[in-house]
Amino acid sequence: MQQTSPTDKNPEASELPALAFKEIPRILLSAGSSSSGKTTITIGLLAALTEAGYNVQPFKVGLDYIDPSYYSEITGRRARNMDGFLMEEESVRDVFIHGCEVDGEADIAVIEGVRGLFEGFDSFTDVGSTAQIAKILKCSVILIINARSITRSAAALVNGFKDFDKDVHIAGVILNNIGGPRHATKAKEAIEFYTGIPVIGVIHRNGSMKISMRHLGLVPAIEERRRADNFDERITFIRDTIKEGVDIDRLLEIAHNAQPLEKTANTAFLAKGTGGERPVIGIALDEAFNFYYHDNLELLQLAGADLRYFSPIHDRKLPDVDGLYIGGGYPELFAADLEDNVSMREDILTVSRSGLPIYAECGGLMYLTEKLTTGVKGKGTYHMAEMPESTHEMVGALPGHTLMGHKRVVSYNIGSLAMDTVIGKMGNSFRGHEFHHSEVTDIPKDAKFSIKLSRGTGIIDGWDGLTVNNTLGCYAHLVASSYREFAGSFVEFVMKER
Repeated sequence: MQQTSPTDKNPEASELPALAFKEIPRILLSAGSSSSGKTTITIGLLAALTEAGYNVQPFKVGLDYIDPSYYSEITGRRARNMDGFLMEEESVRDVFIHGCEVDGEADIAVIEGVRGLFEGFDSFTDVGSTAQIAKILKCSVILIINARSITRSAAALVNGFKDFDKDVHIAGVILNNIGGPRHATKAKEAIEFYTGIPVIGVIHRNGSMKISMRHLGLVPAIEERRRADNFDERITFIRDTIKEGVDIDRLLEIAHNAQPLEKTANTAFLAKGTGGERPVIGIALDEAFNFYYHDNLELLQLAGADLRYFSPIHDRKLPDVDGLYIGGGYPELFAADLEDNVSMREDILTVSRSGLPIYAECGGLMYLTEKLTTGVKGKGTYHMAEMPESTHEMVGALPGHTLMGHKRVVSYNIGSLAMDTVIGKMGNSFRGHEFHHSEVTDIPKDAKFSIKLSRGTGIIDGWDGLTVNNTLGCYAHLVASSYREFAGSFVEFVMKER
């Protein structure tokens, strides 16, 4: 079969109103469970399609910073996240179509699912699941099966997924962790005979296909590229393995069968501007702080801000800015470097005390507390990276002492603002998420909190958003395409405080 050209078009699109619908070839990679190889196979597929000359737009279902960092690195396009618990259906389509347009017209979209195909917010609905996104985007699913030590049973698994929700179309199967040729043949024959679904890929077991892991998932791409001399070689190996094991032509054919999507009239991605000079918001970005959703940064720009990136590890002075955004990451692994950069810590403390608007999420919150302790004896160490037992001085803009390893919190959260803040007015509500292995202790009794959670853990007793002056630090991570007040409120607050 001749490989489909990047410029081939679905003829059905010409029969629909050009402004109301968007034709986007797309495919969704899901699995029977976590640790089935979705991310590695997605990396290889993105690299193979990009090498072939396609403009490939990557997406991730669910709330994850790290996997998309690899997808952006490989494709040269900003990977986007979609979540059916945080977002209405219209917002999911909005983020998807915008992502396929804003970095140049995409030839194909590749979406990686989260966990198993049907895992979501609760037991009885598909809210928050990969299956929900597949239905919203009318997207065929390629099911990845971890076939280690199974052959005919793989057919039973595929049949179970096929029959569980008839509105989810499973168009192909990729078998991962295959042993030898006999293993591959038996599993493939069983699946195709009993389910009627084609096996379009067989990936043989190989330890070199693994990506470095730690307690929050993969090592972020920005850090892995700096620390690993063979980063490109490893991506190339994964790419070549996928090219050899997956029928790319068949996958492209499935992607091009996707129906056009209805565009939303209520897009979040409209330039609003400030009507004058643009305020500058500093964005902390380095090995320690790199957990940002591209939607958040882009919507800040569309709301009228200029973004200026700086490194709390490497830069000695804070740039000239009107506000700061310090995202999540791994400050615990770079605590000594952050402590050693005394001039940067002093700069941030000084501007915080002067009233500069500062918003910090999770790792940023940890950095803004008074000190950070790692390797605490007697505390939980769930898949923790190797960290010495030590305590390091942090910025001190917020009261408290951060301890690593005491608890593991992975959850959606729902909250409302208890006061006017840098991210919105009192009463504004949001849906977000939190994922951390730390807690903030030694908080004064008169500490001020600006976020009350109705779902989630937060900092203490259902409160989040530790606040001093115009500095707010929280464990909650917000997605600006879901909590739409985020960007406009941030820019408006910064302008007011200039």
